[in-house]
Amino acid sequence: MSSGNESTPSQATIETTATSPAKVKEYPEPLASHEDVVKDLSLFWDTLRRFHSILATKFMIPVIGGKELDLHVLYVEVTRRGGYEKVVTEKKWREVGGVFRFSATTTSASFVLRKHYLNLLFHYEQVHLFNARGPLLHPTATFHAKDPSTSKEMALVEYTPPSICYTSSYPPPSQGSSSFTAIGTIEGKFDCGYLVKVKLGSEILNGVLYHSAQPGPPTPNADPIGAVVPYVEAGRRRRRSGKRRRSRRREDPNYPKPNRSGYNFFFAEKHCKLKSLYPNKEREFTKIIGESWTNLSAEERLVYQKIGLEDKERYQRELNEYREKLRLSAVDEANGRVV
Repeated sequence: MSSGNESTPSQATIETTATSPAKVKEYPEPLASHEDVVKDLSLFWDTLRRFHSILATKFMIPVIGGKELDLHVLYVEVTRRGGYEKVVTEKKWREVGGVFRFSATTTSASFVLRKHYLNLLFHYEQVHLFNARGPLLHPTATFHAKDPSTSKEMALVEYTPPSICYTSSYPPPSQGSSSFTAIGTIEGKFDCGYLVKVKLGSEILNGVLYHSAQPGPPTPNADPIGAVVPYVEAGRRRRRSGKRRRSRRREDPNYPKPNRSGYNFFFAEKHCKLKSLYPNKEREFTKIIGESWTNLSAEERLVYQKIGLEDKERYQRELNEYREKLRLSAVDEANGRVV
């Protein structure tokens, strides 16, 4: 039970498992006060990693638009608006997303932020903001019935696959036709359409269902409208556009090198060592390094955090100097034109 002066988790229900009641997870004691984790970035990361370790839940820093998502900023912005439940109810995820200033190529930012907050910060919020105790709570506003961007709706979609070598375990859907109808669910919504999941036999396909194109003469090579396109993250295209942006930066050798966080320095150091020891297991490095960072003592972690702060100061100093040089150069050039 919470004391009279403690906040109450907003309209959340107890999250139970289908097994025996003895296996129901319960919230741990707060690792710090909400005010302290909001003010202290290092304390936030330390308590968040320890919190997931105590609950034995998976913890990885998400990447959006090629950059790591700042979970501290996300936590601060959501809790200052009343917490997850209130932000969902009042439909303020777009407002929260505006704080991050994602690039134009980042679609469905509100949906992605909401998903990551639910997976990584909701239970942490319940303990540190609302002082929740007992079994884990499940948010009542996980999927709002009137919010098409997150509700899982049934979708009737037509799928026209590319050339496939069918086998006995994966037979063609129908004779004499390469397209067929399937029932799927809408997992999410973005500007150009929907993220859908379709089950075909024993296989589950994740895809993108695009909105109908603008009226116009059909082109011979155009994909069928409403077809499910096998979904592949647009990382390659984003990397290409990122290279174009970075290439402009590289054109000027005087542009300062961007700063890295303490965790970035730790990650680079450990990654180099692991790569030399286990060259064929790079996919597991992120998890191994994350666990190593979690197991560091406060003193050991402080070493890397100080390096990160020094690098941040270095970058800001060099960036200010660089901008000042550009300003003076522009002034000199303008004066030369006047003369």
